[in-house]
Amino acid sequence: MRLVLATRNRKKLVELARILSGADLAVELLTLDDVEVPEVVESGATFADNAALKATATARATGLLAVADDSGLAVDALNGMPGVLSARWSGAGATDAANLRLVLEQTADVPDERRGAAFVCVAALASPDGQVETVEGRVSGSLTRVARGEGGFGYDPIFVPDGYDVTTAQMSPVDKDAISHRGRAFRGVAALLRAGGGTR
Repeated sequence: MRLVLATRNRKKLVELARILSGADLAVELLTLDDVEVPEVVESGATFADNAALKATATARATGLLAVADDSGLAVDALNGMPGVLSARWSGAGATDAANLRLVLEQTADVPDERRGAAFVCVAALASPDGQVETVEGRVSGSLTRVARGEGGFGYDPIFVPDGYDVTTAQMSPVDKDAISHRGRAFRGVAALLRAGGGTR
């Protein structure tokens, strides 16, 4: 089975390949660097909308099964934002560092007991005929006041999962995958693939 991972984010590709390779699937993983796919505008109102847009466009363009995700940070004190805008929260030309810094600035006056947040990921598995299935992964936690850790990417350095005293950027890749929103969503995709999802 050939499967296209519909992202150009190199750090995310490494993480997704690691999660799927641990799922005991007989799949050959391709990326957007291996195929020709038009750029997809992430115009959806939800994580599921954007994931489905990317996966469906990739599957149709390549004639292969495709999986895409949309994920982000939902901060309680910001009414669930940045949400689907997580990757571009600080505006045009946004970087991980700028996005993270802005969230810390926006929550600087929020007391510890109200610093709840969640990482959310929706992964979509699409086939060339337009069939699409989605799986959501979510992990709840809280925001730190300063960045901690060098691992991961995005908002990992300011997010502490419930039950832990370290950020996801301070976790080993294996430990992070075991509890992360992407780990949960993509293990769901692996279960769909094992069950024949996207191929009916």
